[in-house]
Amino acid sequence: MGTGVDPTRLGQRVWVYHAAAGRPNGTAAEYTCVPAEQAVPLPEGISFSQGAGLGIPYVTAHRCVFADGAVVGRTLLVTGGAGAVGNAAIQLACWGGAQVLATVSTADKSRLAIAAGAQQVLDYRAADYVAQVRAAAPAGVDRIIDVAIGANLATDLDVLAPHGVIVAYGSDAPDPAVPVRRLMVANATLRFVLVYNLAAAMIAQAVTDITRALQAGALMPLPEHRFALRDIAAAHEAVERGAVGEVLVDIP
Repeated sequence: MGTGVDPTRLGQRVWVYHAAAGRPNGTAAEYTCVPAEQAVPLPEGISFSQGAGLGIPYVTAHRCVFADGAVVGRTLLVTGGAGAVGNAAIQLACWGGAQVLATVSTADKSRLAIAAGAQQVLDYRAADYVAQVRAAAPAGVDRIIDVAIGANLATDLDVLAPHGVIVAYGSDAPDPAVPVRRLMVANATLRFVLVYNLAAAMIAQAVTDITRALQAGALMPLPEHRFALRDIAAAHEAVERGAVGEVLVDIP
């Protein structure tokens, strides 16, 4: 520990975030060094494996879900409900009191989204996808958390409630066209989230809420794909292939 750090923290179980941001080695190593506030106490009963999957996905998901206020009684649609951020968004939104719809592409992914708390899971490739969402949310969806805004923006607007919010944390296209008039007529908000540029207060609130949700038993890990540190290249390749679940690296 560096100078000024509370000595009682020595030996504390923690999870970390932004360990790779602006640093040469990240966490693909036996040791990493982060500012004290980025080593967050891990509640008792939460495994290191689950803690390893919290940092970037859950902080991103928290901002996507709560940037526009509480979600109690709101209807949210999460695209990519089996992905790391999407699955975290489902869990945090349910913990916050929302009704959650989610999109997936396979039966296995559907089971993960349902286990996370989604009340209804939809295949976004279905010909009647928009009709299914409208049937599930007749008044429209209040907030949409989107992983592929370029492909989904048109259908998002088809199901968005007036004054609704679309939050994009990923895009399948670098600069998708934005239908300004449709957004304006709906009084809609199009928000973007990049976790590495969040303000300190936003991250602090995310850390607080994630900890509370963990303590309440409201968060569950995704399936694990484990690799030894010496096999770090294979771990990256698993991510590139679209492995469903958490890719974890065991530190010797």
